[in-house]
Amino acid sequence: MSLDVIVIGGGVSGLTTAHDLMLRGLDVAVLERQVKPGGNAISERFGGYLMEHGPSTLNASVTGAMARLDALDLLAGAGELGPNVRKRYLRDGARLSGISIHPLGFFLSGYLSWRGRLAMASEILRPRRRDGAEESIFDFARRRFGAEFADKVIEPMAAGLFMGDSRALSINGAFPKLVELERRFGSITRGVLAARRGAEPGRKLYSWPGGIATIPAALSARLGGRVQCGITVRKITPRAQGFDVVTSHGTRHARAVVLAVQPHVVASLLEQIEPTAAAAARAIAAPSIGVVYLGYRRDQVAHPLDGLGFLSTKKTGQVISGAQFCSTMFAGRAPRGHVSISCYTGGARHPDLAGLSDAELSGAVRGELADILGIKGAPKVMRTRRWALGLPQYGLGHAARRQVLETTPARMNGLFVTGNFIGGVSVANCMDSASETAARVAEALQQGRFWRNSLSTVEKASSRSL
Repeated sequence: MSLDVIVIGGGVSGLTTAHDLMLRGLDVAVLERQVKPGGNAISERFGGYLMEHGPSTLNASVTGAMARLDALDLLAGAGELGPNVRKRYLRDGARLSGISIHPLGFFLSGYLSWRGRLAMASEILRPRRRDGAEESIFDFARRRFGAEFADKVIEPMAAGLFMGDSRALSINGAFPKLVELERRFGSITRGVLAARRGAEPGRKLYSWPGGIATIPAALSARLGGRVQCGITVRKITPRAQGFDVVTSHGTRHARAVVLAVQPHVVASLLEQIEPTAAAAARAIAAPSIGVVYLGYRRDQVAHPLDGLGFLSTKKTGQVISGAQFCSTMFAGRAPRGHVSISCYTGGARHPDLAGLSDAELSGAVRGELADILGIKGAPKVMRTRRWALGLPQYGLGHAARRQVLETTPARMNGLFVTGNFIGGVSVANCMDSASETAARVAEALQQGRFWRNSLSTVEKASSRSL
């Protein structure tokens, strides 16, 4: 039996792609190696607590994703951030600074020196860059907003979003819209004002009583038996009329294949049939990440926990790159009279932490967090999650790698790639990228674009796979 499309990977990206293709009337199957779909969007409830093992929020400013969630009947049950989220916290060494979420928060706070605030305010007066050369996130921020803002605000933000190093991440790859704002308006500030996007970004984060896993669960329910778990894909072989997908449970055939898996899996599956895309995927690093989840009685914690959490500047000897005050962010994340906190470690900043045992890592996190938040005594609950491969790093050259991956069908008819290394790492970005991929697949199938004069391509790919 031949399918229209096989989607390899049952995370948010793969499920969204398959769901969109199903709505377009195509015969699609999702093959997932794990026993449950959802990828790293795992929400676990125990003893009145709710732990997010991976992503924890949905960015409502991504309008395309919101429209899809509305179609899934999920918006009615979505919850906004709690009323006690009043500040954003940044940690510089031993100092934790609370900054109002008001748009002028950084100007009114003493976190930045008066020189740093003046440099930040003068961004609107600085000339745009005209040579179009690629920059790191840090270099872009330093050029536009000053060195102090880049070091004390942008560096921890990059760690929070990517678990990465702002000096190694590409502004062109990670935040192309900022580059475009500078190109169009000559200033980020002027561009934001022109677009009327000055609203408080923290107030646009949503979740559900069951956590972020509600999204893949809803997609899986709609797809039904089209989602097949516990199946490992071992090989993809191009044929004149599509692809043979060799799995642990036999060989399937489809007119088109979508890879919605991690970059290293893309590289492995494409090595013999599409080496150009394989090389681009292999160049995307994904350093390990540790999540340490802690629950305490409220009276054990001196800090008011009146924010999303905190992000840390880059300092030697620190373990925690950032933390979320989960029970403040959303209701129902801890029992009455208790609080919950998730701490994030490792990534590109501290790859050495991958060598610690769970006990060593959680012990180091507990000690550091106790000093920061004034915590007394042992936690009531503690869980540790290790991701051997964490978030993809949008390093220098990522925009070019993304273009190579997105143009895979031009070199191998019917083969598409999507995922959190394409258009952004957030859940909302993944859904948007996946839907764009589904549209391209459907258009190509409808137009009969596949296999036209493609016999030589198939023969070359087949010979490489022998």
